[in-house]
Amino acid sequence: MRFFWLKLGGTFFLALFVMLFFASLPPKNFPAGQTVHISKNTPLSEVSNLIWSKHAITSPFLFKYIIFVLYGQRNVVAGDYLFSRPTYVWVVANRMVKGEQGLPKIKITIPEGSTSKDIAWILLKNIPDFDAPYFAKITANSEGYLFPDTYFFYQNSSPEEIVDSLKGSFKNKINSFFSSINLSGRKLEDIITMASIVEREAANSKDRAIIAGILWKRLDIGMPLQVDVALDTYDYKGLPRGGPIANPGIDSLKAVLNPTPTKYFYYLSDKDGVMHYAVDHKGHIANRVKYLNK
Repeated sequence: MRFFWLKLGGTFFLALFVMLFFASLPPKNFPAGQTVHISKNTPLSEVSNLIWSKHAITSPFLFKYIIFVLYGQRNVVAGDYLFSRPTYVWVVANRMVKGEQGLPKIKITIPEGSTSKDIAWILLKNIPDFDAPYFAKITANSEGYLFPDTYFFYQNSSPEEIVDSLKGSFKNKINSFFSSINLSGRKLEDIITMASIVEREAANSKDRAIIAGILWKRLDIGMPLQVDVALDTYDYKGLPRGGPIANPGIDSLKAVLNPTPTKYFYYLSDKDGVMHYAVDHKGHIANRVKYLNK
């Protein structure tokens, strides 16, 4: 009798294995060379039924089981998934959990000091049919927090997805500066705003650190910043009221958190981009006459 039950159990598990094996195989009419669109926040049950209806999987149940039990997920990453050839259900599940869409990515570099409008234009030049006006609209209050770097985006990336990437990169980068920010005693917004000014005012690390020291001194003693990249700082004291004027890079953040102390209060850039510093306004006027013929 014991042998009978062992044999019966073995037969059951063999049958189960065979069933799961065939359920994992790609359908005969697999949509090779086609894309399947998954909308954002689509429930897992709907995703499984959708890709089953598109003939990308044989068993919706097995797909959900793999996602939920093996990966511990209740959702997949939204996007357009390209299936170049028939593939097993666990491969489909793995790709959707990781957001591997299978589409070619476009390399896009956002230079330091770019504004949100600059970024919108750069994206439009690289991504076909990109909604640049909408991107500029939803980033209007995010100036300074869209980290300039080299990214790889899908050609169908939405403005929201790209904003999430840029902001996510900023958060990751700024984490390494939290101790310095806390020690500075200054608000994060003030640091980002100052970094955005320094980014536009100088072109190298040495000058950025010197200029950061000058501008912090002006700010701390109540002297107008008077920087050309933010003309409203000629009209009143303090940082630009609108916040950051651009999106600074790591070098400018380091400069404002570790400024070089000097005796200078003034600076200017000559026609060749070389910086010249002065202790007082009289020395600044002399530099203007000498280097700018003004």
